Amino acid sequence: MSPWVLRGLRDGVVTTRWPKRPDGYADTWRGPVVVTGPPPPGDDPAAVCPTGAISRGPGAEVAVDQGRCVLCGRCVRRFPDVFAFSAGIGAASLTRPGLVVPPLPGTERDLAAVRASLAERTAALRRSVHLRHVDAGSDGTEEQEIAALLNPVYDIHRLGIYFTASPRHADVLLVTGAGAYGMAEPLRRTYDGMPDPKIVIAVGTDAVSGGLLGDGTYATSGGVGSVLPVDVWLPGSPPPPFAILYALLLALGRLPSAPAGTGGGR
Repeated sequence: MSPWVLRGLRDGVVTTRWPKRPDGYADTWRGPVVVTGPPPPGDDPAAVCPTGAISRGPGAEVAVDQGRCVLCGRCVRRFPDVFAFSAGIGAASLTRPGLVVPPLPGTERDLAAVRASLAERTAALRRSVHLRHVDAGSDGTEEQEIAALLNPVYDIHRLGIYFTASPRHADVLLVTGAGAYGMAEPLRRTYDGMPDPKIVIAVGTDAVSGGLLGDGTYATSGGVGSVLPVDVWLPGSPPPPFAILYALLLALGRLPSAPAGTGGGR
């Protein structure tokens, strides 16, 4: 008997049932940094962050822009009473300011309007959704996580979501990379070639903010938001497959009210 057959009989069904059923594995993923306490007097936590994700407010309080966090852990090691890694897969946000923690004033009010507008625009995208992926200057890590969506564990096809090679057949555009200037025109042409309604998801910290390259270099634009209108911002360096699934279902309005391992869809 084939060893593959024996392995299948031994392991049984390995495909996750999420989001229909909770998946404890999703809760084990390490997400972007959150603020857990006030900074100690005399120390500047912002100085330890290589991407400028940490800022100080007028009252000396600290905030973290998760869209800039590359999960290096320097702030958590240096200030364990101030910062910690979040748990779970719900880091995606429908707005760029929604990635700042603690939330900025007015974030929830603005989020409700954005969510309603996106739901109205994508109401037709339900049973069969097709994805087009474009690399705009990635280091390759996000591509590995996107490819994992096709393996037996995540099996994105079970959700009626498929990859396509043609933008004319695509409903969702997944963009990775820091926004290489050489990819700006191909990105626009891909977006323009997609039928309406269409969704753009910035996958990974590089696509959200430029990551370690920052707001821009001679070769990159500091993320893809200046090139395309982004509907969902997904931080992570790289984000795991569960987080990409979460971002997709958030954009499509197909998330349960309180799925396991999520932050509620900011």
